Amino acid sequence: MSAAPPAADVDRTGRAAVAEAARRRTFAVISHPDAGKSTLTEALALHARVIGQAGAVHGKAGRRGTVSDWMDMERARGISITSAALQFEYRDAVVNLLDTPGHADFSEDTYRVLTAVDAAVMLVDAAKGLETQTMKLFAVCKHRGIPIVTVVNKWDRPGKDALELMDEIAERTGLTPTPLTWPVGIAGDFRGVLDRRDGTFRRFTRTAGGATIAPEEQLTAAEATAREGEVWAQAVEEAELLEATGAEHDQESFLGGVTTPVLFASAVSNFGVGALLDTLVDLAPAPTGRPDADGAVRGLDQPFSAFVFKVQSGMDAAHRDRLAYIRICSGVFERGMVVTHGRTSRPFATKYAQQVFGRERESVDVAYPGDVVGLVNASALGVGDTLFTERPVAFPPLTTFAPEHFAVVRSRDTAKHKQFRKGIEQLDSEGVVQVLRSERRGDGSPVLAVVGPMQFEVATHRMEHEFNAPVALDRLPYSLAMRTDEESLPLIASSGGVEVVQRPSGELLALFPDKWALRILQQRHPRATLEPLVAAQLA
Repeated sequence: MSAAPPAADVDRTGRAAVAEAARRRTFAVISHPDAGKSTLTEALALHARVIGQAGAVHGKAGRRGTVSDWMDMERARGISITSAALQFEYRDAVVNLLDTPGHADFSEDTYRVLTAVDAAVMLVDAAKGLETQTMKLFAVCKHRGIPIVTVVNKWDRPGKDALELMDEIAERTGLTPTPLTWPVGIAGDFRGVLDRRDGTFRRFTRTAGGATIAPEEQLTAAEATAREGEVWAQAVEEAELLEATGAEHDQESFLGGVTTPVLFASAVSNFGVGALLDTLVDLAPAPTGRPDADGAVRGLDQPFSAFVFKVQSGMDAAHRDRLAYIRICSGVFERGMVVTHGRTSRPFATKYAQQVFGRERESVDVAYPGDVVGLVNASALGVGDTLFTERPVAFPPLTTFAPEHFAVVRSRDTAKHKQFRKGIEQLDSEGVVQVLRSERRGDGSPVLAVVGPMQFEVATHRMEHEFNAPVALDRLPYSLAMRTDEESLPLIASSGGVEVVQRPSGELLALFPDKWALRILQQRHPRATLEPLVAAQLA
């Protein structure tokens, strides 16, 4: 065993971790599908000068696909299925931006990403307001104590009244909206914003296709009156109404999850994006010490620790790699360092460490609390695993959502059994699907369980194109899974329409077609063990 580092080195490393963590702003962009998350992600990168030109999945002919959406299915459908991470410097801060799936079928992946961030940007469609998935994600953020900055997007298109949207946010989320900017011009006639902090008018000019940073002109109130007339006067009147109702930003209330700062923008046209970046740097919290599984806080200056919140493979078809995303919680990460894998207590070498954004990669030599690092070819790591040096630590396990859709999967080509098995194991370890074993069907026909049916499409697509093992799915008539045990099996077996399957961990699940079938069995056999899974009830 190697000798412990000198105390002076430990102290110096701890101070560096604390100082660098103070510069970090780690946040996720979340919302309902089609609200513009990936577009906003690229607009933020554009404003930070990370990329030279923004693309959009649904854009004019010749525009590039969104950089963060690397999977072919994402490009074809115009949605984000996977999550992307991007780090860049802005002003004196280091920004870690995580883009997430918005589709409800992939809410479990979004939930995992939310365990790795310190703040969230919630995107609200100006025309649609707070949609179902938006509300679910608000609830998850609130439960986890994640401060939320709200962006009303697509103000350059016809939509709801701004004051009406503020009422909707307050009534449906319980958060008090405190607009930092206010739109000049109704939705669909976006002239710019009134900056409530200094009373100036930030006037925007469209660019060709919104592919470059929109020029911004700052005018005084008098100049705005002369330029915009009645439209400016209405914005001022509404801003005064907000002031009268006490809708003013208070940092303590924001961090405490009582209020949400609001900005108005058009991500596709790059309107209001620079203001959002400034707001994140000025208001979003820096990383703090993270509680372990027992509730004790591991300080930022403690030896290195991190946890795996996502595993992804197939990002580089030429190399068949497998990448584990880790969120650093304490200490300093140095590429090549040997850490301990908490689940196995075995050493793990970090020779290949990268930052990944879409198909683009860059090696990481040093990283600090709040940073997200991708460990390449990390076949031993699974979602929720902890890594550490010196003093052991275990962070709380990540929630697994209760599946609602089930299907038997089988290989279309019996000669490709090896590829089939490898692919299914890979998808299970990534959390793309949950793989269940059924004695009734045998090992060659496992049962796939998912939160949403689009996960079946992703699994089928990836089995064929990544693992060269085309599969067929036979949907099963179940919609509810309950945890059970060996003693209850004879009682469950006596009820028709119920199937018992096993997770890789050995845990037994009873599958029911609906809640009525469950209720009947519980009435007949009240002593049978039937426990609900830790599920998406938070959302």
